[in-house]
Amino acid sequence: MTNSLQSAPVNDPFAPPAGPAAADPLPLGPAPTGASLPPPPPPAPAGPPKRQGWKPALAGALAGAVVAGGVAFGVVALTDDDAAAPAPPPPAGEVVVGDPVAPAPPALSGDALDIRGLLDKVGPSVVAIELGQAAGNGVIGVGAGSGVIITDDGLVLTNAHVVDGADTITIRMADGAEMPADLVGSVPENDIALVQVRGASGLVAAELGDSDALQVGDEVVAIGNALNLGDTPTVTRGIVSAKGRELEAGETRLENLLQTDAAINRGNSGGPLVNAAGQVVGINSAGIPAGQNLGFAIEINAVKPLIDQIQEGEGSVQVRAFLGVSTVDVDELEAADRERFGVTADQGAVVVTVQPGTAAAEADLQEGDVITAIDGQPVAGSNELRAAIGEQAPGDEVVLQVERGGDAIEVTAQLGSRAVTGG
Repeated sequence: MTNSLQSAPVNDPFAPPAGPAAADPLPLGPAPTGASLPPPPPPAPAGPPKRQGWKPALAGALAGAVVAGGVAFGVVALTDDDAAAPAPPPPAGEVVVGDPVAPAPPALSGDALDIRGLLDKVGPSVVAIELGQAAGNGVIGVGAGSGVIITDDGLVLTNAHVVDGADTITIRMADGAEMPADLVGSVPENDIALVQVRGASGLVAAELGDSDALQVGDEVVAIGNALNLGDTPTVTRGIVSAKGRELEAGETRLENLLQTDAAINRGNSGGPLVNAAGQVVGINSAGIPAGQNLGFAIEINAVKPLIDQIQEGEGSVQVRAFLGVSTVDVDELEAADRERFGVTADQGAVVVTVQPGTAAAEADLQEGDVITAIDGQPVAGSNELRAAIGEQAPGDEVVLQVERGGDAIEVTAQLGSRAVTGG
């Protein structure tokens, strides 16, 4: 679980020097008073137009610059006709090569990072994930990780190893608010999971980018709950060091990894790796302390199909609604237990234990309660209770008709989730 944007104007280095045109060896000015102009020289003999050697070189150099540097230039007309009339000045607003005030169009890959602007955009979408497990009569914290909100109703993308084995999941938002959440499903072999915040709406969803557009050397930022240090996330900066890495992680072999020198520590797992545009391009998954600060993130283009897969219930680990009680049928109770709990019902599921931190505990179900119906549908015993819960979805609210000490009461429970392997 705890394993945790604008390019400067480009000056064309190949453009001829700025300034006045080269001096004319026969300057022409106003004719002196009373003087006459000398006869014009005879026309030059016909022949092929002269060529100047720098122009073909310029064309080649420009082409090389476009390919090597990714810099977009305007269309350039190169002429070999020295006798052509000079071109009129460009219309206002037109960009010409060599114009020192013409900015190059910004390119996504290779842009410099505006850290503050980036955080303003993606920061509200980054969450801390707190995990708990039932112990005795309560729940103990067993770890923490990170996640990123990808829908405004609270769907959170994280690592499978972050939420593996958790009985309770709590999401701590960027503003410090804490909200319960349920596992939607996961694909452990790809270390990807989805978690749903209960009853959420109007949240800020992160923008998923295109990891294929990344180039080695592009700057990136990792954001997450590193070492579970506090309410605000940790922000680290680095570059894409390599793409397409593979890594052994226990019994799992992770593929489609981005390697970065941005620090990724325990607790960063599940948080986003973002590009200069504030788009999520990877999900941080592993840091190698012994590897001189090498960090790895799963490429977002490899994650996108898994998001759909999990939402469609096709993840390796699927989720069922969970109440959090163990029960026996009424007719299995000993006479002494009937008397001790004041059971008078002839049918129903008798609560034997209530698991801490579950929907049952939050609804204050108690040992000895007899669940006789769910949403008005009779419950004959434990099997019927299990089937009725199985027809619900995690996060659904159900009304339980309960007999407690001989009295009929109603209890409302918001169902939790339980991971199951397979279909």
